[in-house]
Amino acid sequence: MQVTKKTHLQIRLQNIIFVALFLVFVAMLAWLGERYNVSSDWTKNSRNTLSDSSIALLKKIDGPISITSFVSRNEQIENFVQRYQNYKEDIKLNFIDPDIEPQLARENGVRVKGELVLRYGERRENLQTLTEQAMTNALQRLARNAERFIVFLEGHGERSPRGRANHDLSDWAVQLESRGINTQTINLGVNQQIPSNASALVIASPQVNLLPGEVSIIGDYLAKGGNLLWLADPGEAHGLGVLAEQLGIEFHPGMVVDPTTQRLGLNDPRITIIAEYGTQAVTNNFSNLTLFPQASAIELIEGSEWQADPFLITAPDSWSETGELQGELALDAGEDIPGPLNIGVILTRNTNTEAALEQRVIVIGDGDFLSNQYLGNAGNQDLGLNLANWLSRDDAFINIPAKTSSDLSLEFSASTAGIIGLIFILLPLILLATGFIIWQRRRRT
Repeated sequence: MQVTKKTHLQIRLQNIIFVALFLVFVAMLAWLGERYNVSSDWTKNSRNTLSDSSIALLKKIDGPISITSFVSRNEQIENFVQRYQNYKEDIKLNFIDPDIEPQLARENGVRVKGELVLRYGERRENLQTLTEQAMTNALQRLARNAERFIVFLEGHGERSPRGRANHDLSDWAVQLESRGINTQTINLGVNQQIPSNASALVIASPQVNLLPGEVSIIGDYLAKGGNLLWLADPGEAHGLGVLAEQLGIEFHPGMVVDPTTQRLGLNDPRITIIAEYGTQAVTNNFSNLTLFPQASAIELIEGSEWQADPFLITAPDSWSETGELQGELALDAGEDIPGPLNIGVILTRNTNTEAALEQRVIVIGDGDFLSNQYLGNAGNQDLGLNLANWLSRDDAFINIPAKTSSDLSLEFSASTAGIIGLIFILLPLILLATGFIIWQRRRRT
């Protein structure tokens, strides 16, 4: 093709148009990138995306939230808070350099650079850990309209909210306190009065008998409208039979045996699995499996003044075994009690107090499911949080579970690790061999 002056001008014009269009295209991409933010979270359980529980909490918080970061402008903090601002527009973030405003940092109790100070109404929370769990828990504490605390009975070998043994409840207590529900203990032999402002009293599997006077104090607490969580293991009531009568319940003898566990690969006949729940507020929309290692069945007595709603009900083929849990177990129609059985009941009644609040009591025939050993199994922790929120009258926080990270470590099978190691050995050898061959060919030519 002969290049004339005319074709030369046409080519130059095409090049100019192409460059102009290319620059317009790049400018459009830059404008779209500035205006719209598209991201993708490839972690196994979307750890870097707000969980449904965090989103649900944000929707339940009315009013603006102010977040102050005591550090010079930080993109990581901006991106982190932006995840929350996407679902609640009235979250405001500002930065204060503590080196420039040291007095302001001291007034806000700031101890480390980059610390966040969250404010909601008249309440304040300081946050040093930049994770969703820490942030959501702090928001949950802020959203509670008053201080909450649960009292644990002690002095009779109960499961302790401070103890670190497998049977204790310290892990559950840590989860409660991270969400703004404080815990404390009471020994009725020392203090003969349960605090009237306690959200609930917890009786967690006493191992020795309570004195009649202690049982009377608990009875008076209930008579005045106090809320109660009673975790009762199979066996003796340890002086709490009077309390059971007062609540209109009775514990079956023996221990619940659930054949479902064997079909799911659990060989311990004492473990009971609950997969379906009632529609009560405690378990509404709750669908996680829960495991109860040693459960006692509960029977409701007719004529009680309490409104009773069973919410933990065993499978139809379960039963309460009154004999020894040895050998091949089978239902003995003459002695054992066939299922389905209640191992958890909710008791409510209207109080005669000035506030006229609904009195709330939960009785569960097992205390192991909230223990340090079993709290992390299936949905036990989430159910335990629901129980505490409901007894504390914080119904809005029910069904906001904790989100865990399941992909913090990278693990390979032995064969996969071997293949990867072989690649790292062979690849350099192949490159060296290829270079040597090329060098030899060039040398010959």
